[in-house]
Amino acid sequence: MYLMIKALSKFVCLLPASLRSLTASAIGRFCWLAVPRQRKQMAINNVLESGLAADEHAAASIVQQSVYRFGPMMTEVLCFPELTRDKVRSMVTINGAEHLQTALEHGKGAVLATAHSGNWELLGAALAFYEFPLVAVVQKQTSAGADQFINEYRTLAGMHVTYKSSVLEMARLLAEGKIIGLLMDQDAHSDGLPVTFFGRLASTPQGPAALARMKGAPIVPAFITRQSDGTHAVIIHPPVWAAKTSDREQDLLTVTTKLNAIIESHVRTYPGDWFWLHNRWKTKYTQS
Repeated sequence: MYLMIKALSKFVCLLPASLRSLTASAIGRFCWLAVPRQRKQMAINNVLESGLAADEHAAASIVQQSVYRFGPMMTEVLCFPELTRDKVRSMVTINGAEHLQTALEHGKGAVLATAHSGNWELLGAALAFYEFPLVAVVQKQTSAGADQFINEYRTLAGMHVTYKSSVLEMARLLAEGKIIGLLMDQDAHSDGLPVTFFGRLASTPQGPAALARMKGAPIVPAFITRQSDGTHAVIIHPPVWAAKTSDREQDLLTVTTKLNAIIESHVRTYPGDWFWLHNRWKTKYTQS
């Protein structure tokens, strides 16, 4: 698997811009065709229940856009070996860099809270190329070859990589002034906190809040979105702080609710950028 993906990467890197664009489009369309009908319908229903579309046709359009974007995203990741500081700065604009810089000036590192929206892999690479000390906290891939490939390319882009299970390493790196990047927009099952997302309770990862509270570090929400000209814009929000009172559970719930609201606002603004194929509301709660 590793050698096959590496060969594909080399091939895509050799393509001229026009053919690379056609390849990205073809991959996106193939992804759409490969998605099972039930999964598409689940995503469409979630868009409708979130109030982001007036009817099923409009909801299907959002879901289709969400899937099509995997073509350009995958192509861009395959071309990570081409990235240089100048190239990244010409294709990615950072809005709100001062928020992340201010957060780091406290000397406690920072937790970067983000979502599966836009090209989140490029978000990490761009911040690293902009000389922010980013640590990508990742889920180990089922395929060892795919895992080796994507982590190699993350490292190539300047990111330090650690797995979700390495909590002690995250704490150590945070204490060293690093930025710990955490995705927090997928169903966390019984480990999550019940927080409202688009009007429905969703099991929400508490990792960003727990890590920040433990080390007294700021949490900085950040996202990336593709512009109409093919470039990208990173949107960095002001820091959010986790209180550290005697009620740990309430502290975590309060800051996680704030972060979830920021993610929801971003998805409302860029609904086609988000990963609707994931069932965000898989864990069921009784609404009070």
